Amino acid sequence: MTILGEQIIGHAVRKGTNGEIFGLDAATGEKLQPGFGGATLDDLEAACALADKAFDTYSETSLEARAVFLETIADNILAIGDELIERCMAESGLPRGRIEGERGRTMGQLKLFAGVLRDGGFLDARIDKALPDRKPLPRVDLRLRNVPVGPVAVFGASNFPLAFSVAGGDTASALAAGCPVIVKAHSAHPGTSELVGRAVQKAVKDCGLAEGVFSLLFDSGRDVGQGLVADRRIHAVGFTGSRGGGTALMKIAASRAEPIPVYAEMSSINPVLLFPAALAARGAAIGTAFVGSLTLGAGQFCTNPGLILAVDGEGLDAFVAAASTALANAAAAVMLTPGIHKSYCEGTARLAAHKSVKTVGQGLPAETLRGQAMLFSTTAEEFLAHPELQDEVFGSSSLVVRCPDEAALRRVVEALEGQLTIALHIDAGDHAAAAKLLPLLQRKAGRLLVNGFGTGVEVAHAMVHGGPFPATSDGRSTSVGSLAIARFLRPVCYQDLPAELLPDALKDENPLGLWRRHDGKLENA
Repeated sequence: MTILGEQIIGHAVRKGTNGEIFGLDAATGEKLQPGFGGATLDDLEAACALADKAFDTYSETSLEARAVFLETIADNILAIGDELIERCMAESGLPRGRIEGERGRTMGQLKLFAGVLRDGGFLDARIDKALPDRKPLPRVDLRLRNVPVGPVAVFGASNFPLAFSVAGGDTASALAAGCPVIVKAHSAHPGTSELVGRAVQKAVKDCGLAEGVFSLLFDSGRDVGQGLVADRRIHAVGFTGSRGGGTALMKIAASRAEPIPVYAEMSSINPVLLFPAALAARGAAIGTAFVGSLTLGAGQFCTNPGLILAVDGEGLDAFVAAASTALANAAAAVMLTPGIHKSYCEGTARLAAHKSVKTVGQGLPAETLRGQAMLFSTTAEEFLAHPELQDEVFGSSSLVVRCPDEAALRRVVEALEGQLTIALHIDAGDHAAAAKLLPLLQRKAGRLLVNGFGTGVEVAHAMVHGGPFPATSDGRSTSVGSLAIARFLRPVCYQDLPAELLPDALKDENPLGLWRRHDGKLENA
């Protein structure tokens, strides 16, 4: 499959004429050919019109047809072969093993939602039959199911060029819900985006779906991305990126005549709490394992551990010593883009120069476009006095906060912003102390984990990849796992509809074989 630098609008492909974008070799900064034309506002109008036109048909496509569509996308992505892997490696600087694993995750997400569709539970079908003889008043016939919200805009992420991009989790869950999708490709990996976009486009054609089900646009500036969120035909947005980018889209969405939800995953430093018994028993081992998580993917995961909280003492000293030793052998890794590299260097420089912060460990020196891993330390008092120490530094950087006692540690946790993850390292002797903190911790994060680190987000039914603001714009949602489909659904109640007008999910004969709630009782009938 040849990369042509073209955007996809329904069944058509065409070169944008609004400026030009080039992918960059992440290791050298050199331009990769070909150039990609940025979309015009006319291109945006065409994509939105097609998505709007396709919605009524696609939203009522059978569950099986949509499941086959998602599986076909997965098969088409695999069929691209090494061309996709090699282009993605060049544009992201990520190693082959990581990209191949991410391709597998992308395909796995699509197949997970195919299973969700065949199960049908996401429809949450409910039936309260009429009670004409009820006294003092009869009850009408009420039936409920979830329906798709409408066309969805998805913004590709920089740090997951496959799994959170063109056919990533947001796209997969929106398509599964029955929503046409318009993707605004990330400028850091346009070649990867085109290859995957063509795989989705081919699946749309192969499955005989309306062409507006999928489009892919490139933006040479911000007009197309902002215009996409502002367009009246878009009904929800999926975004993974910076807090500034996410909040900007939220403001546009909120200022529309018809405000819409923006599901933005934005900023998290993923605190790690080290409890005394665990530190006493294995502080050094935890420190070594921590560095592995910190430096994974050059620290460019949204779940890398950026904050360590513990009561001061010998156990914490052992942790810091082991972490510093392990860090000293950590090679500086290629970062995703020159912009991300610049921001990381500025962030670590600010911490190194901060009057309340000490540098306690660092990785091997960095060459061009590579990030040197860094470990810093401060006290609970200084952390609480300087809110800027909570700012995310996107990369292999972390801050240890030494607390004089458990009360101070609790005050630090109380001061934290919303997080994607909080990890606890505990032994049996720490269970009582951990239990006291759990009610507070679950107010602060979407995922609590024990004796591990947040890196490694399993695509599963029970996974939550979300959390209170600013981790996400809506802490009631998740962008990973089967529950992600709920973002793009809304409930509709059908009152006293004749049987022939009811959707299959709510007909008395239950042709879809769904589990449904009859008068509140879950039944497969």
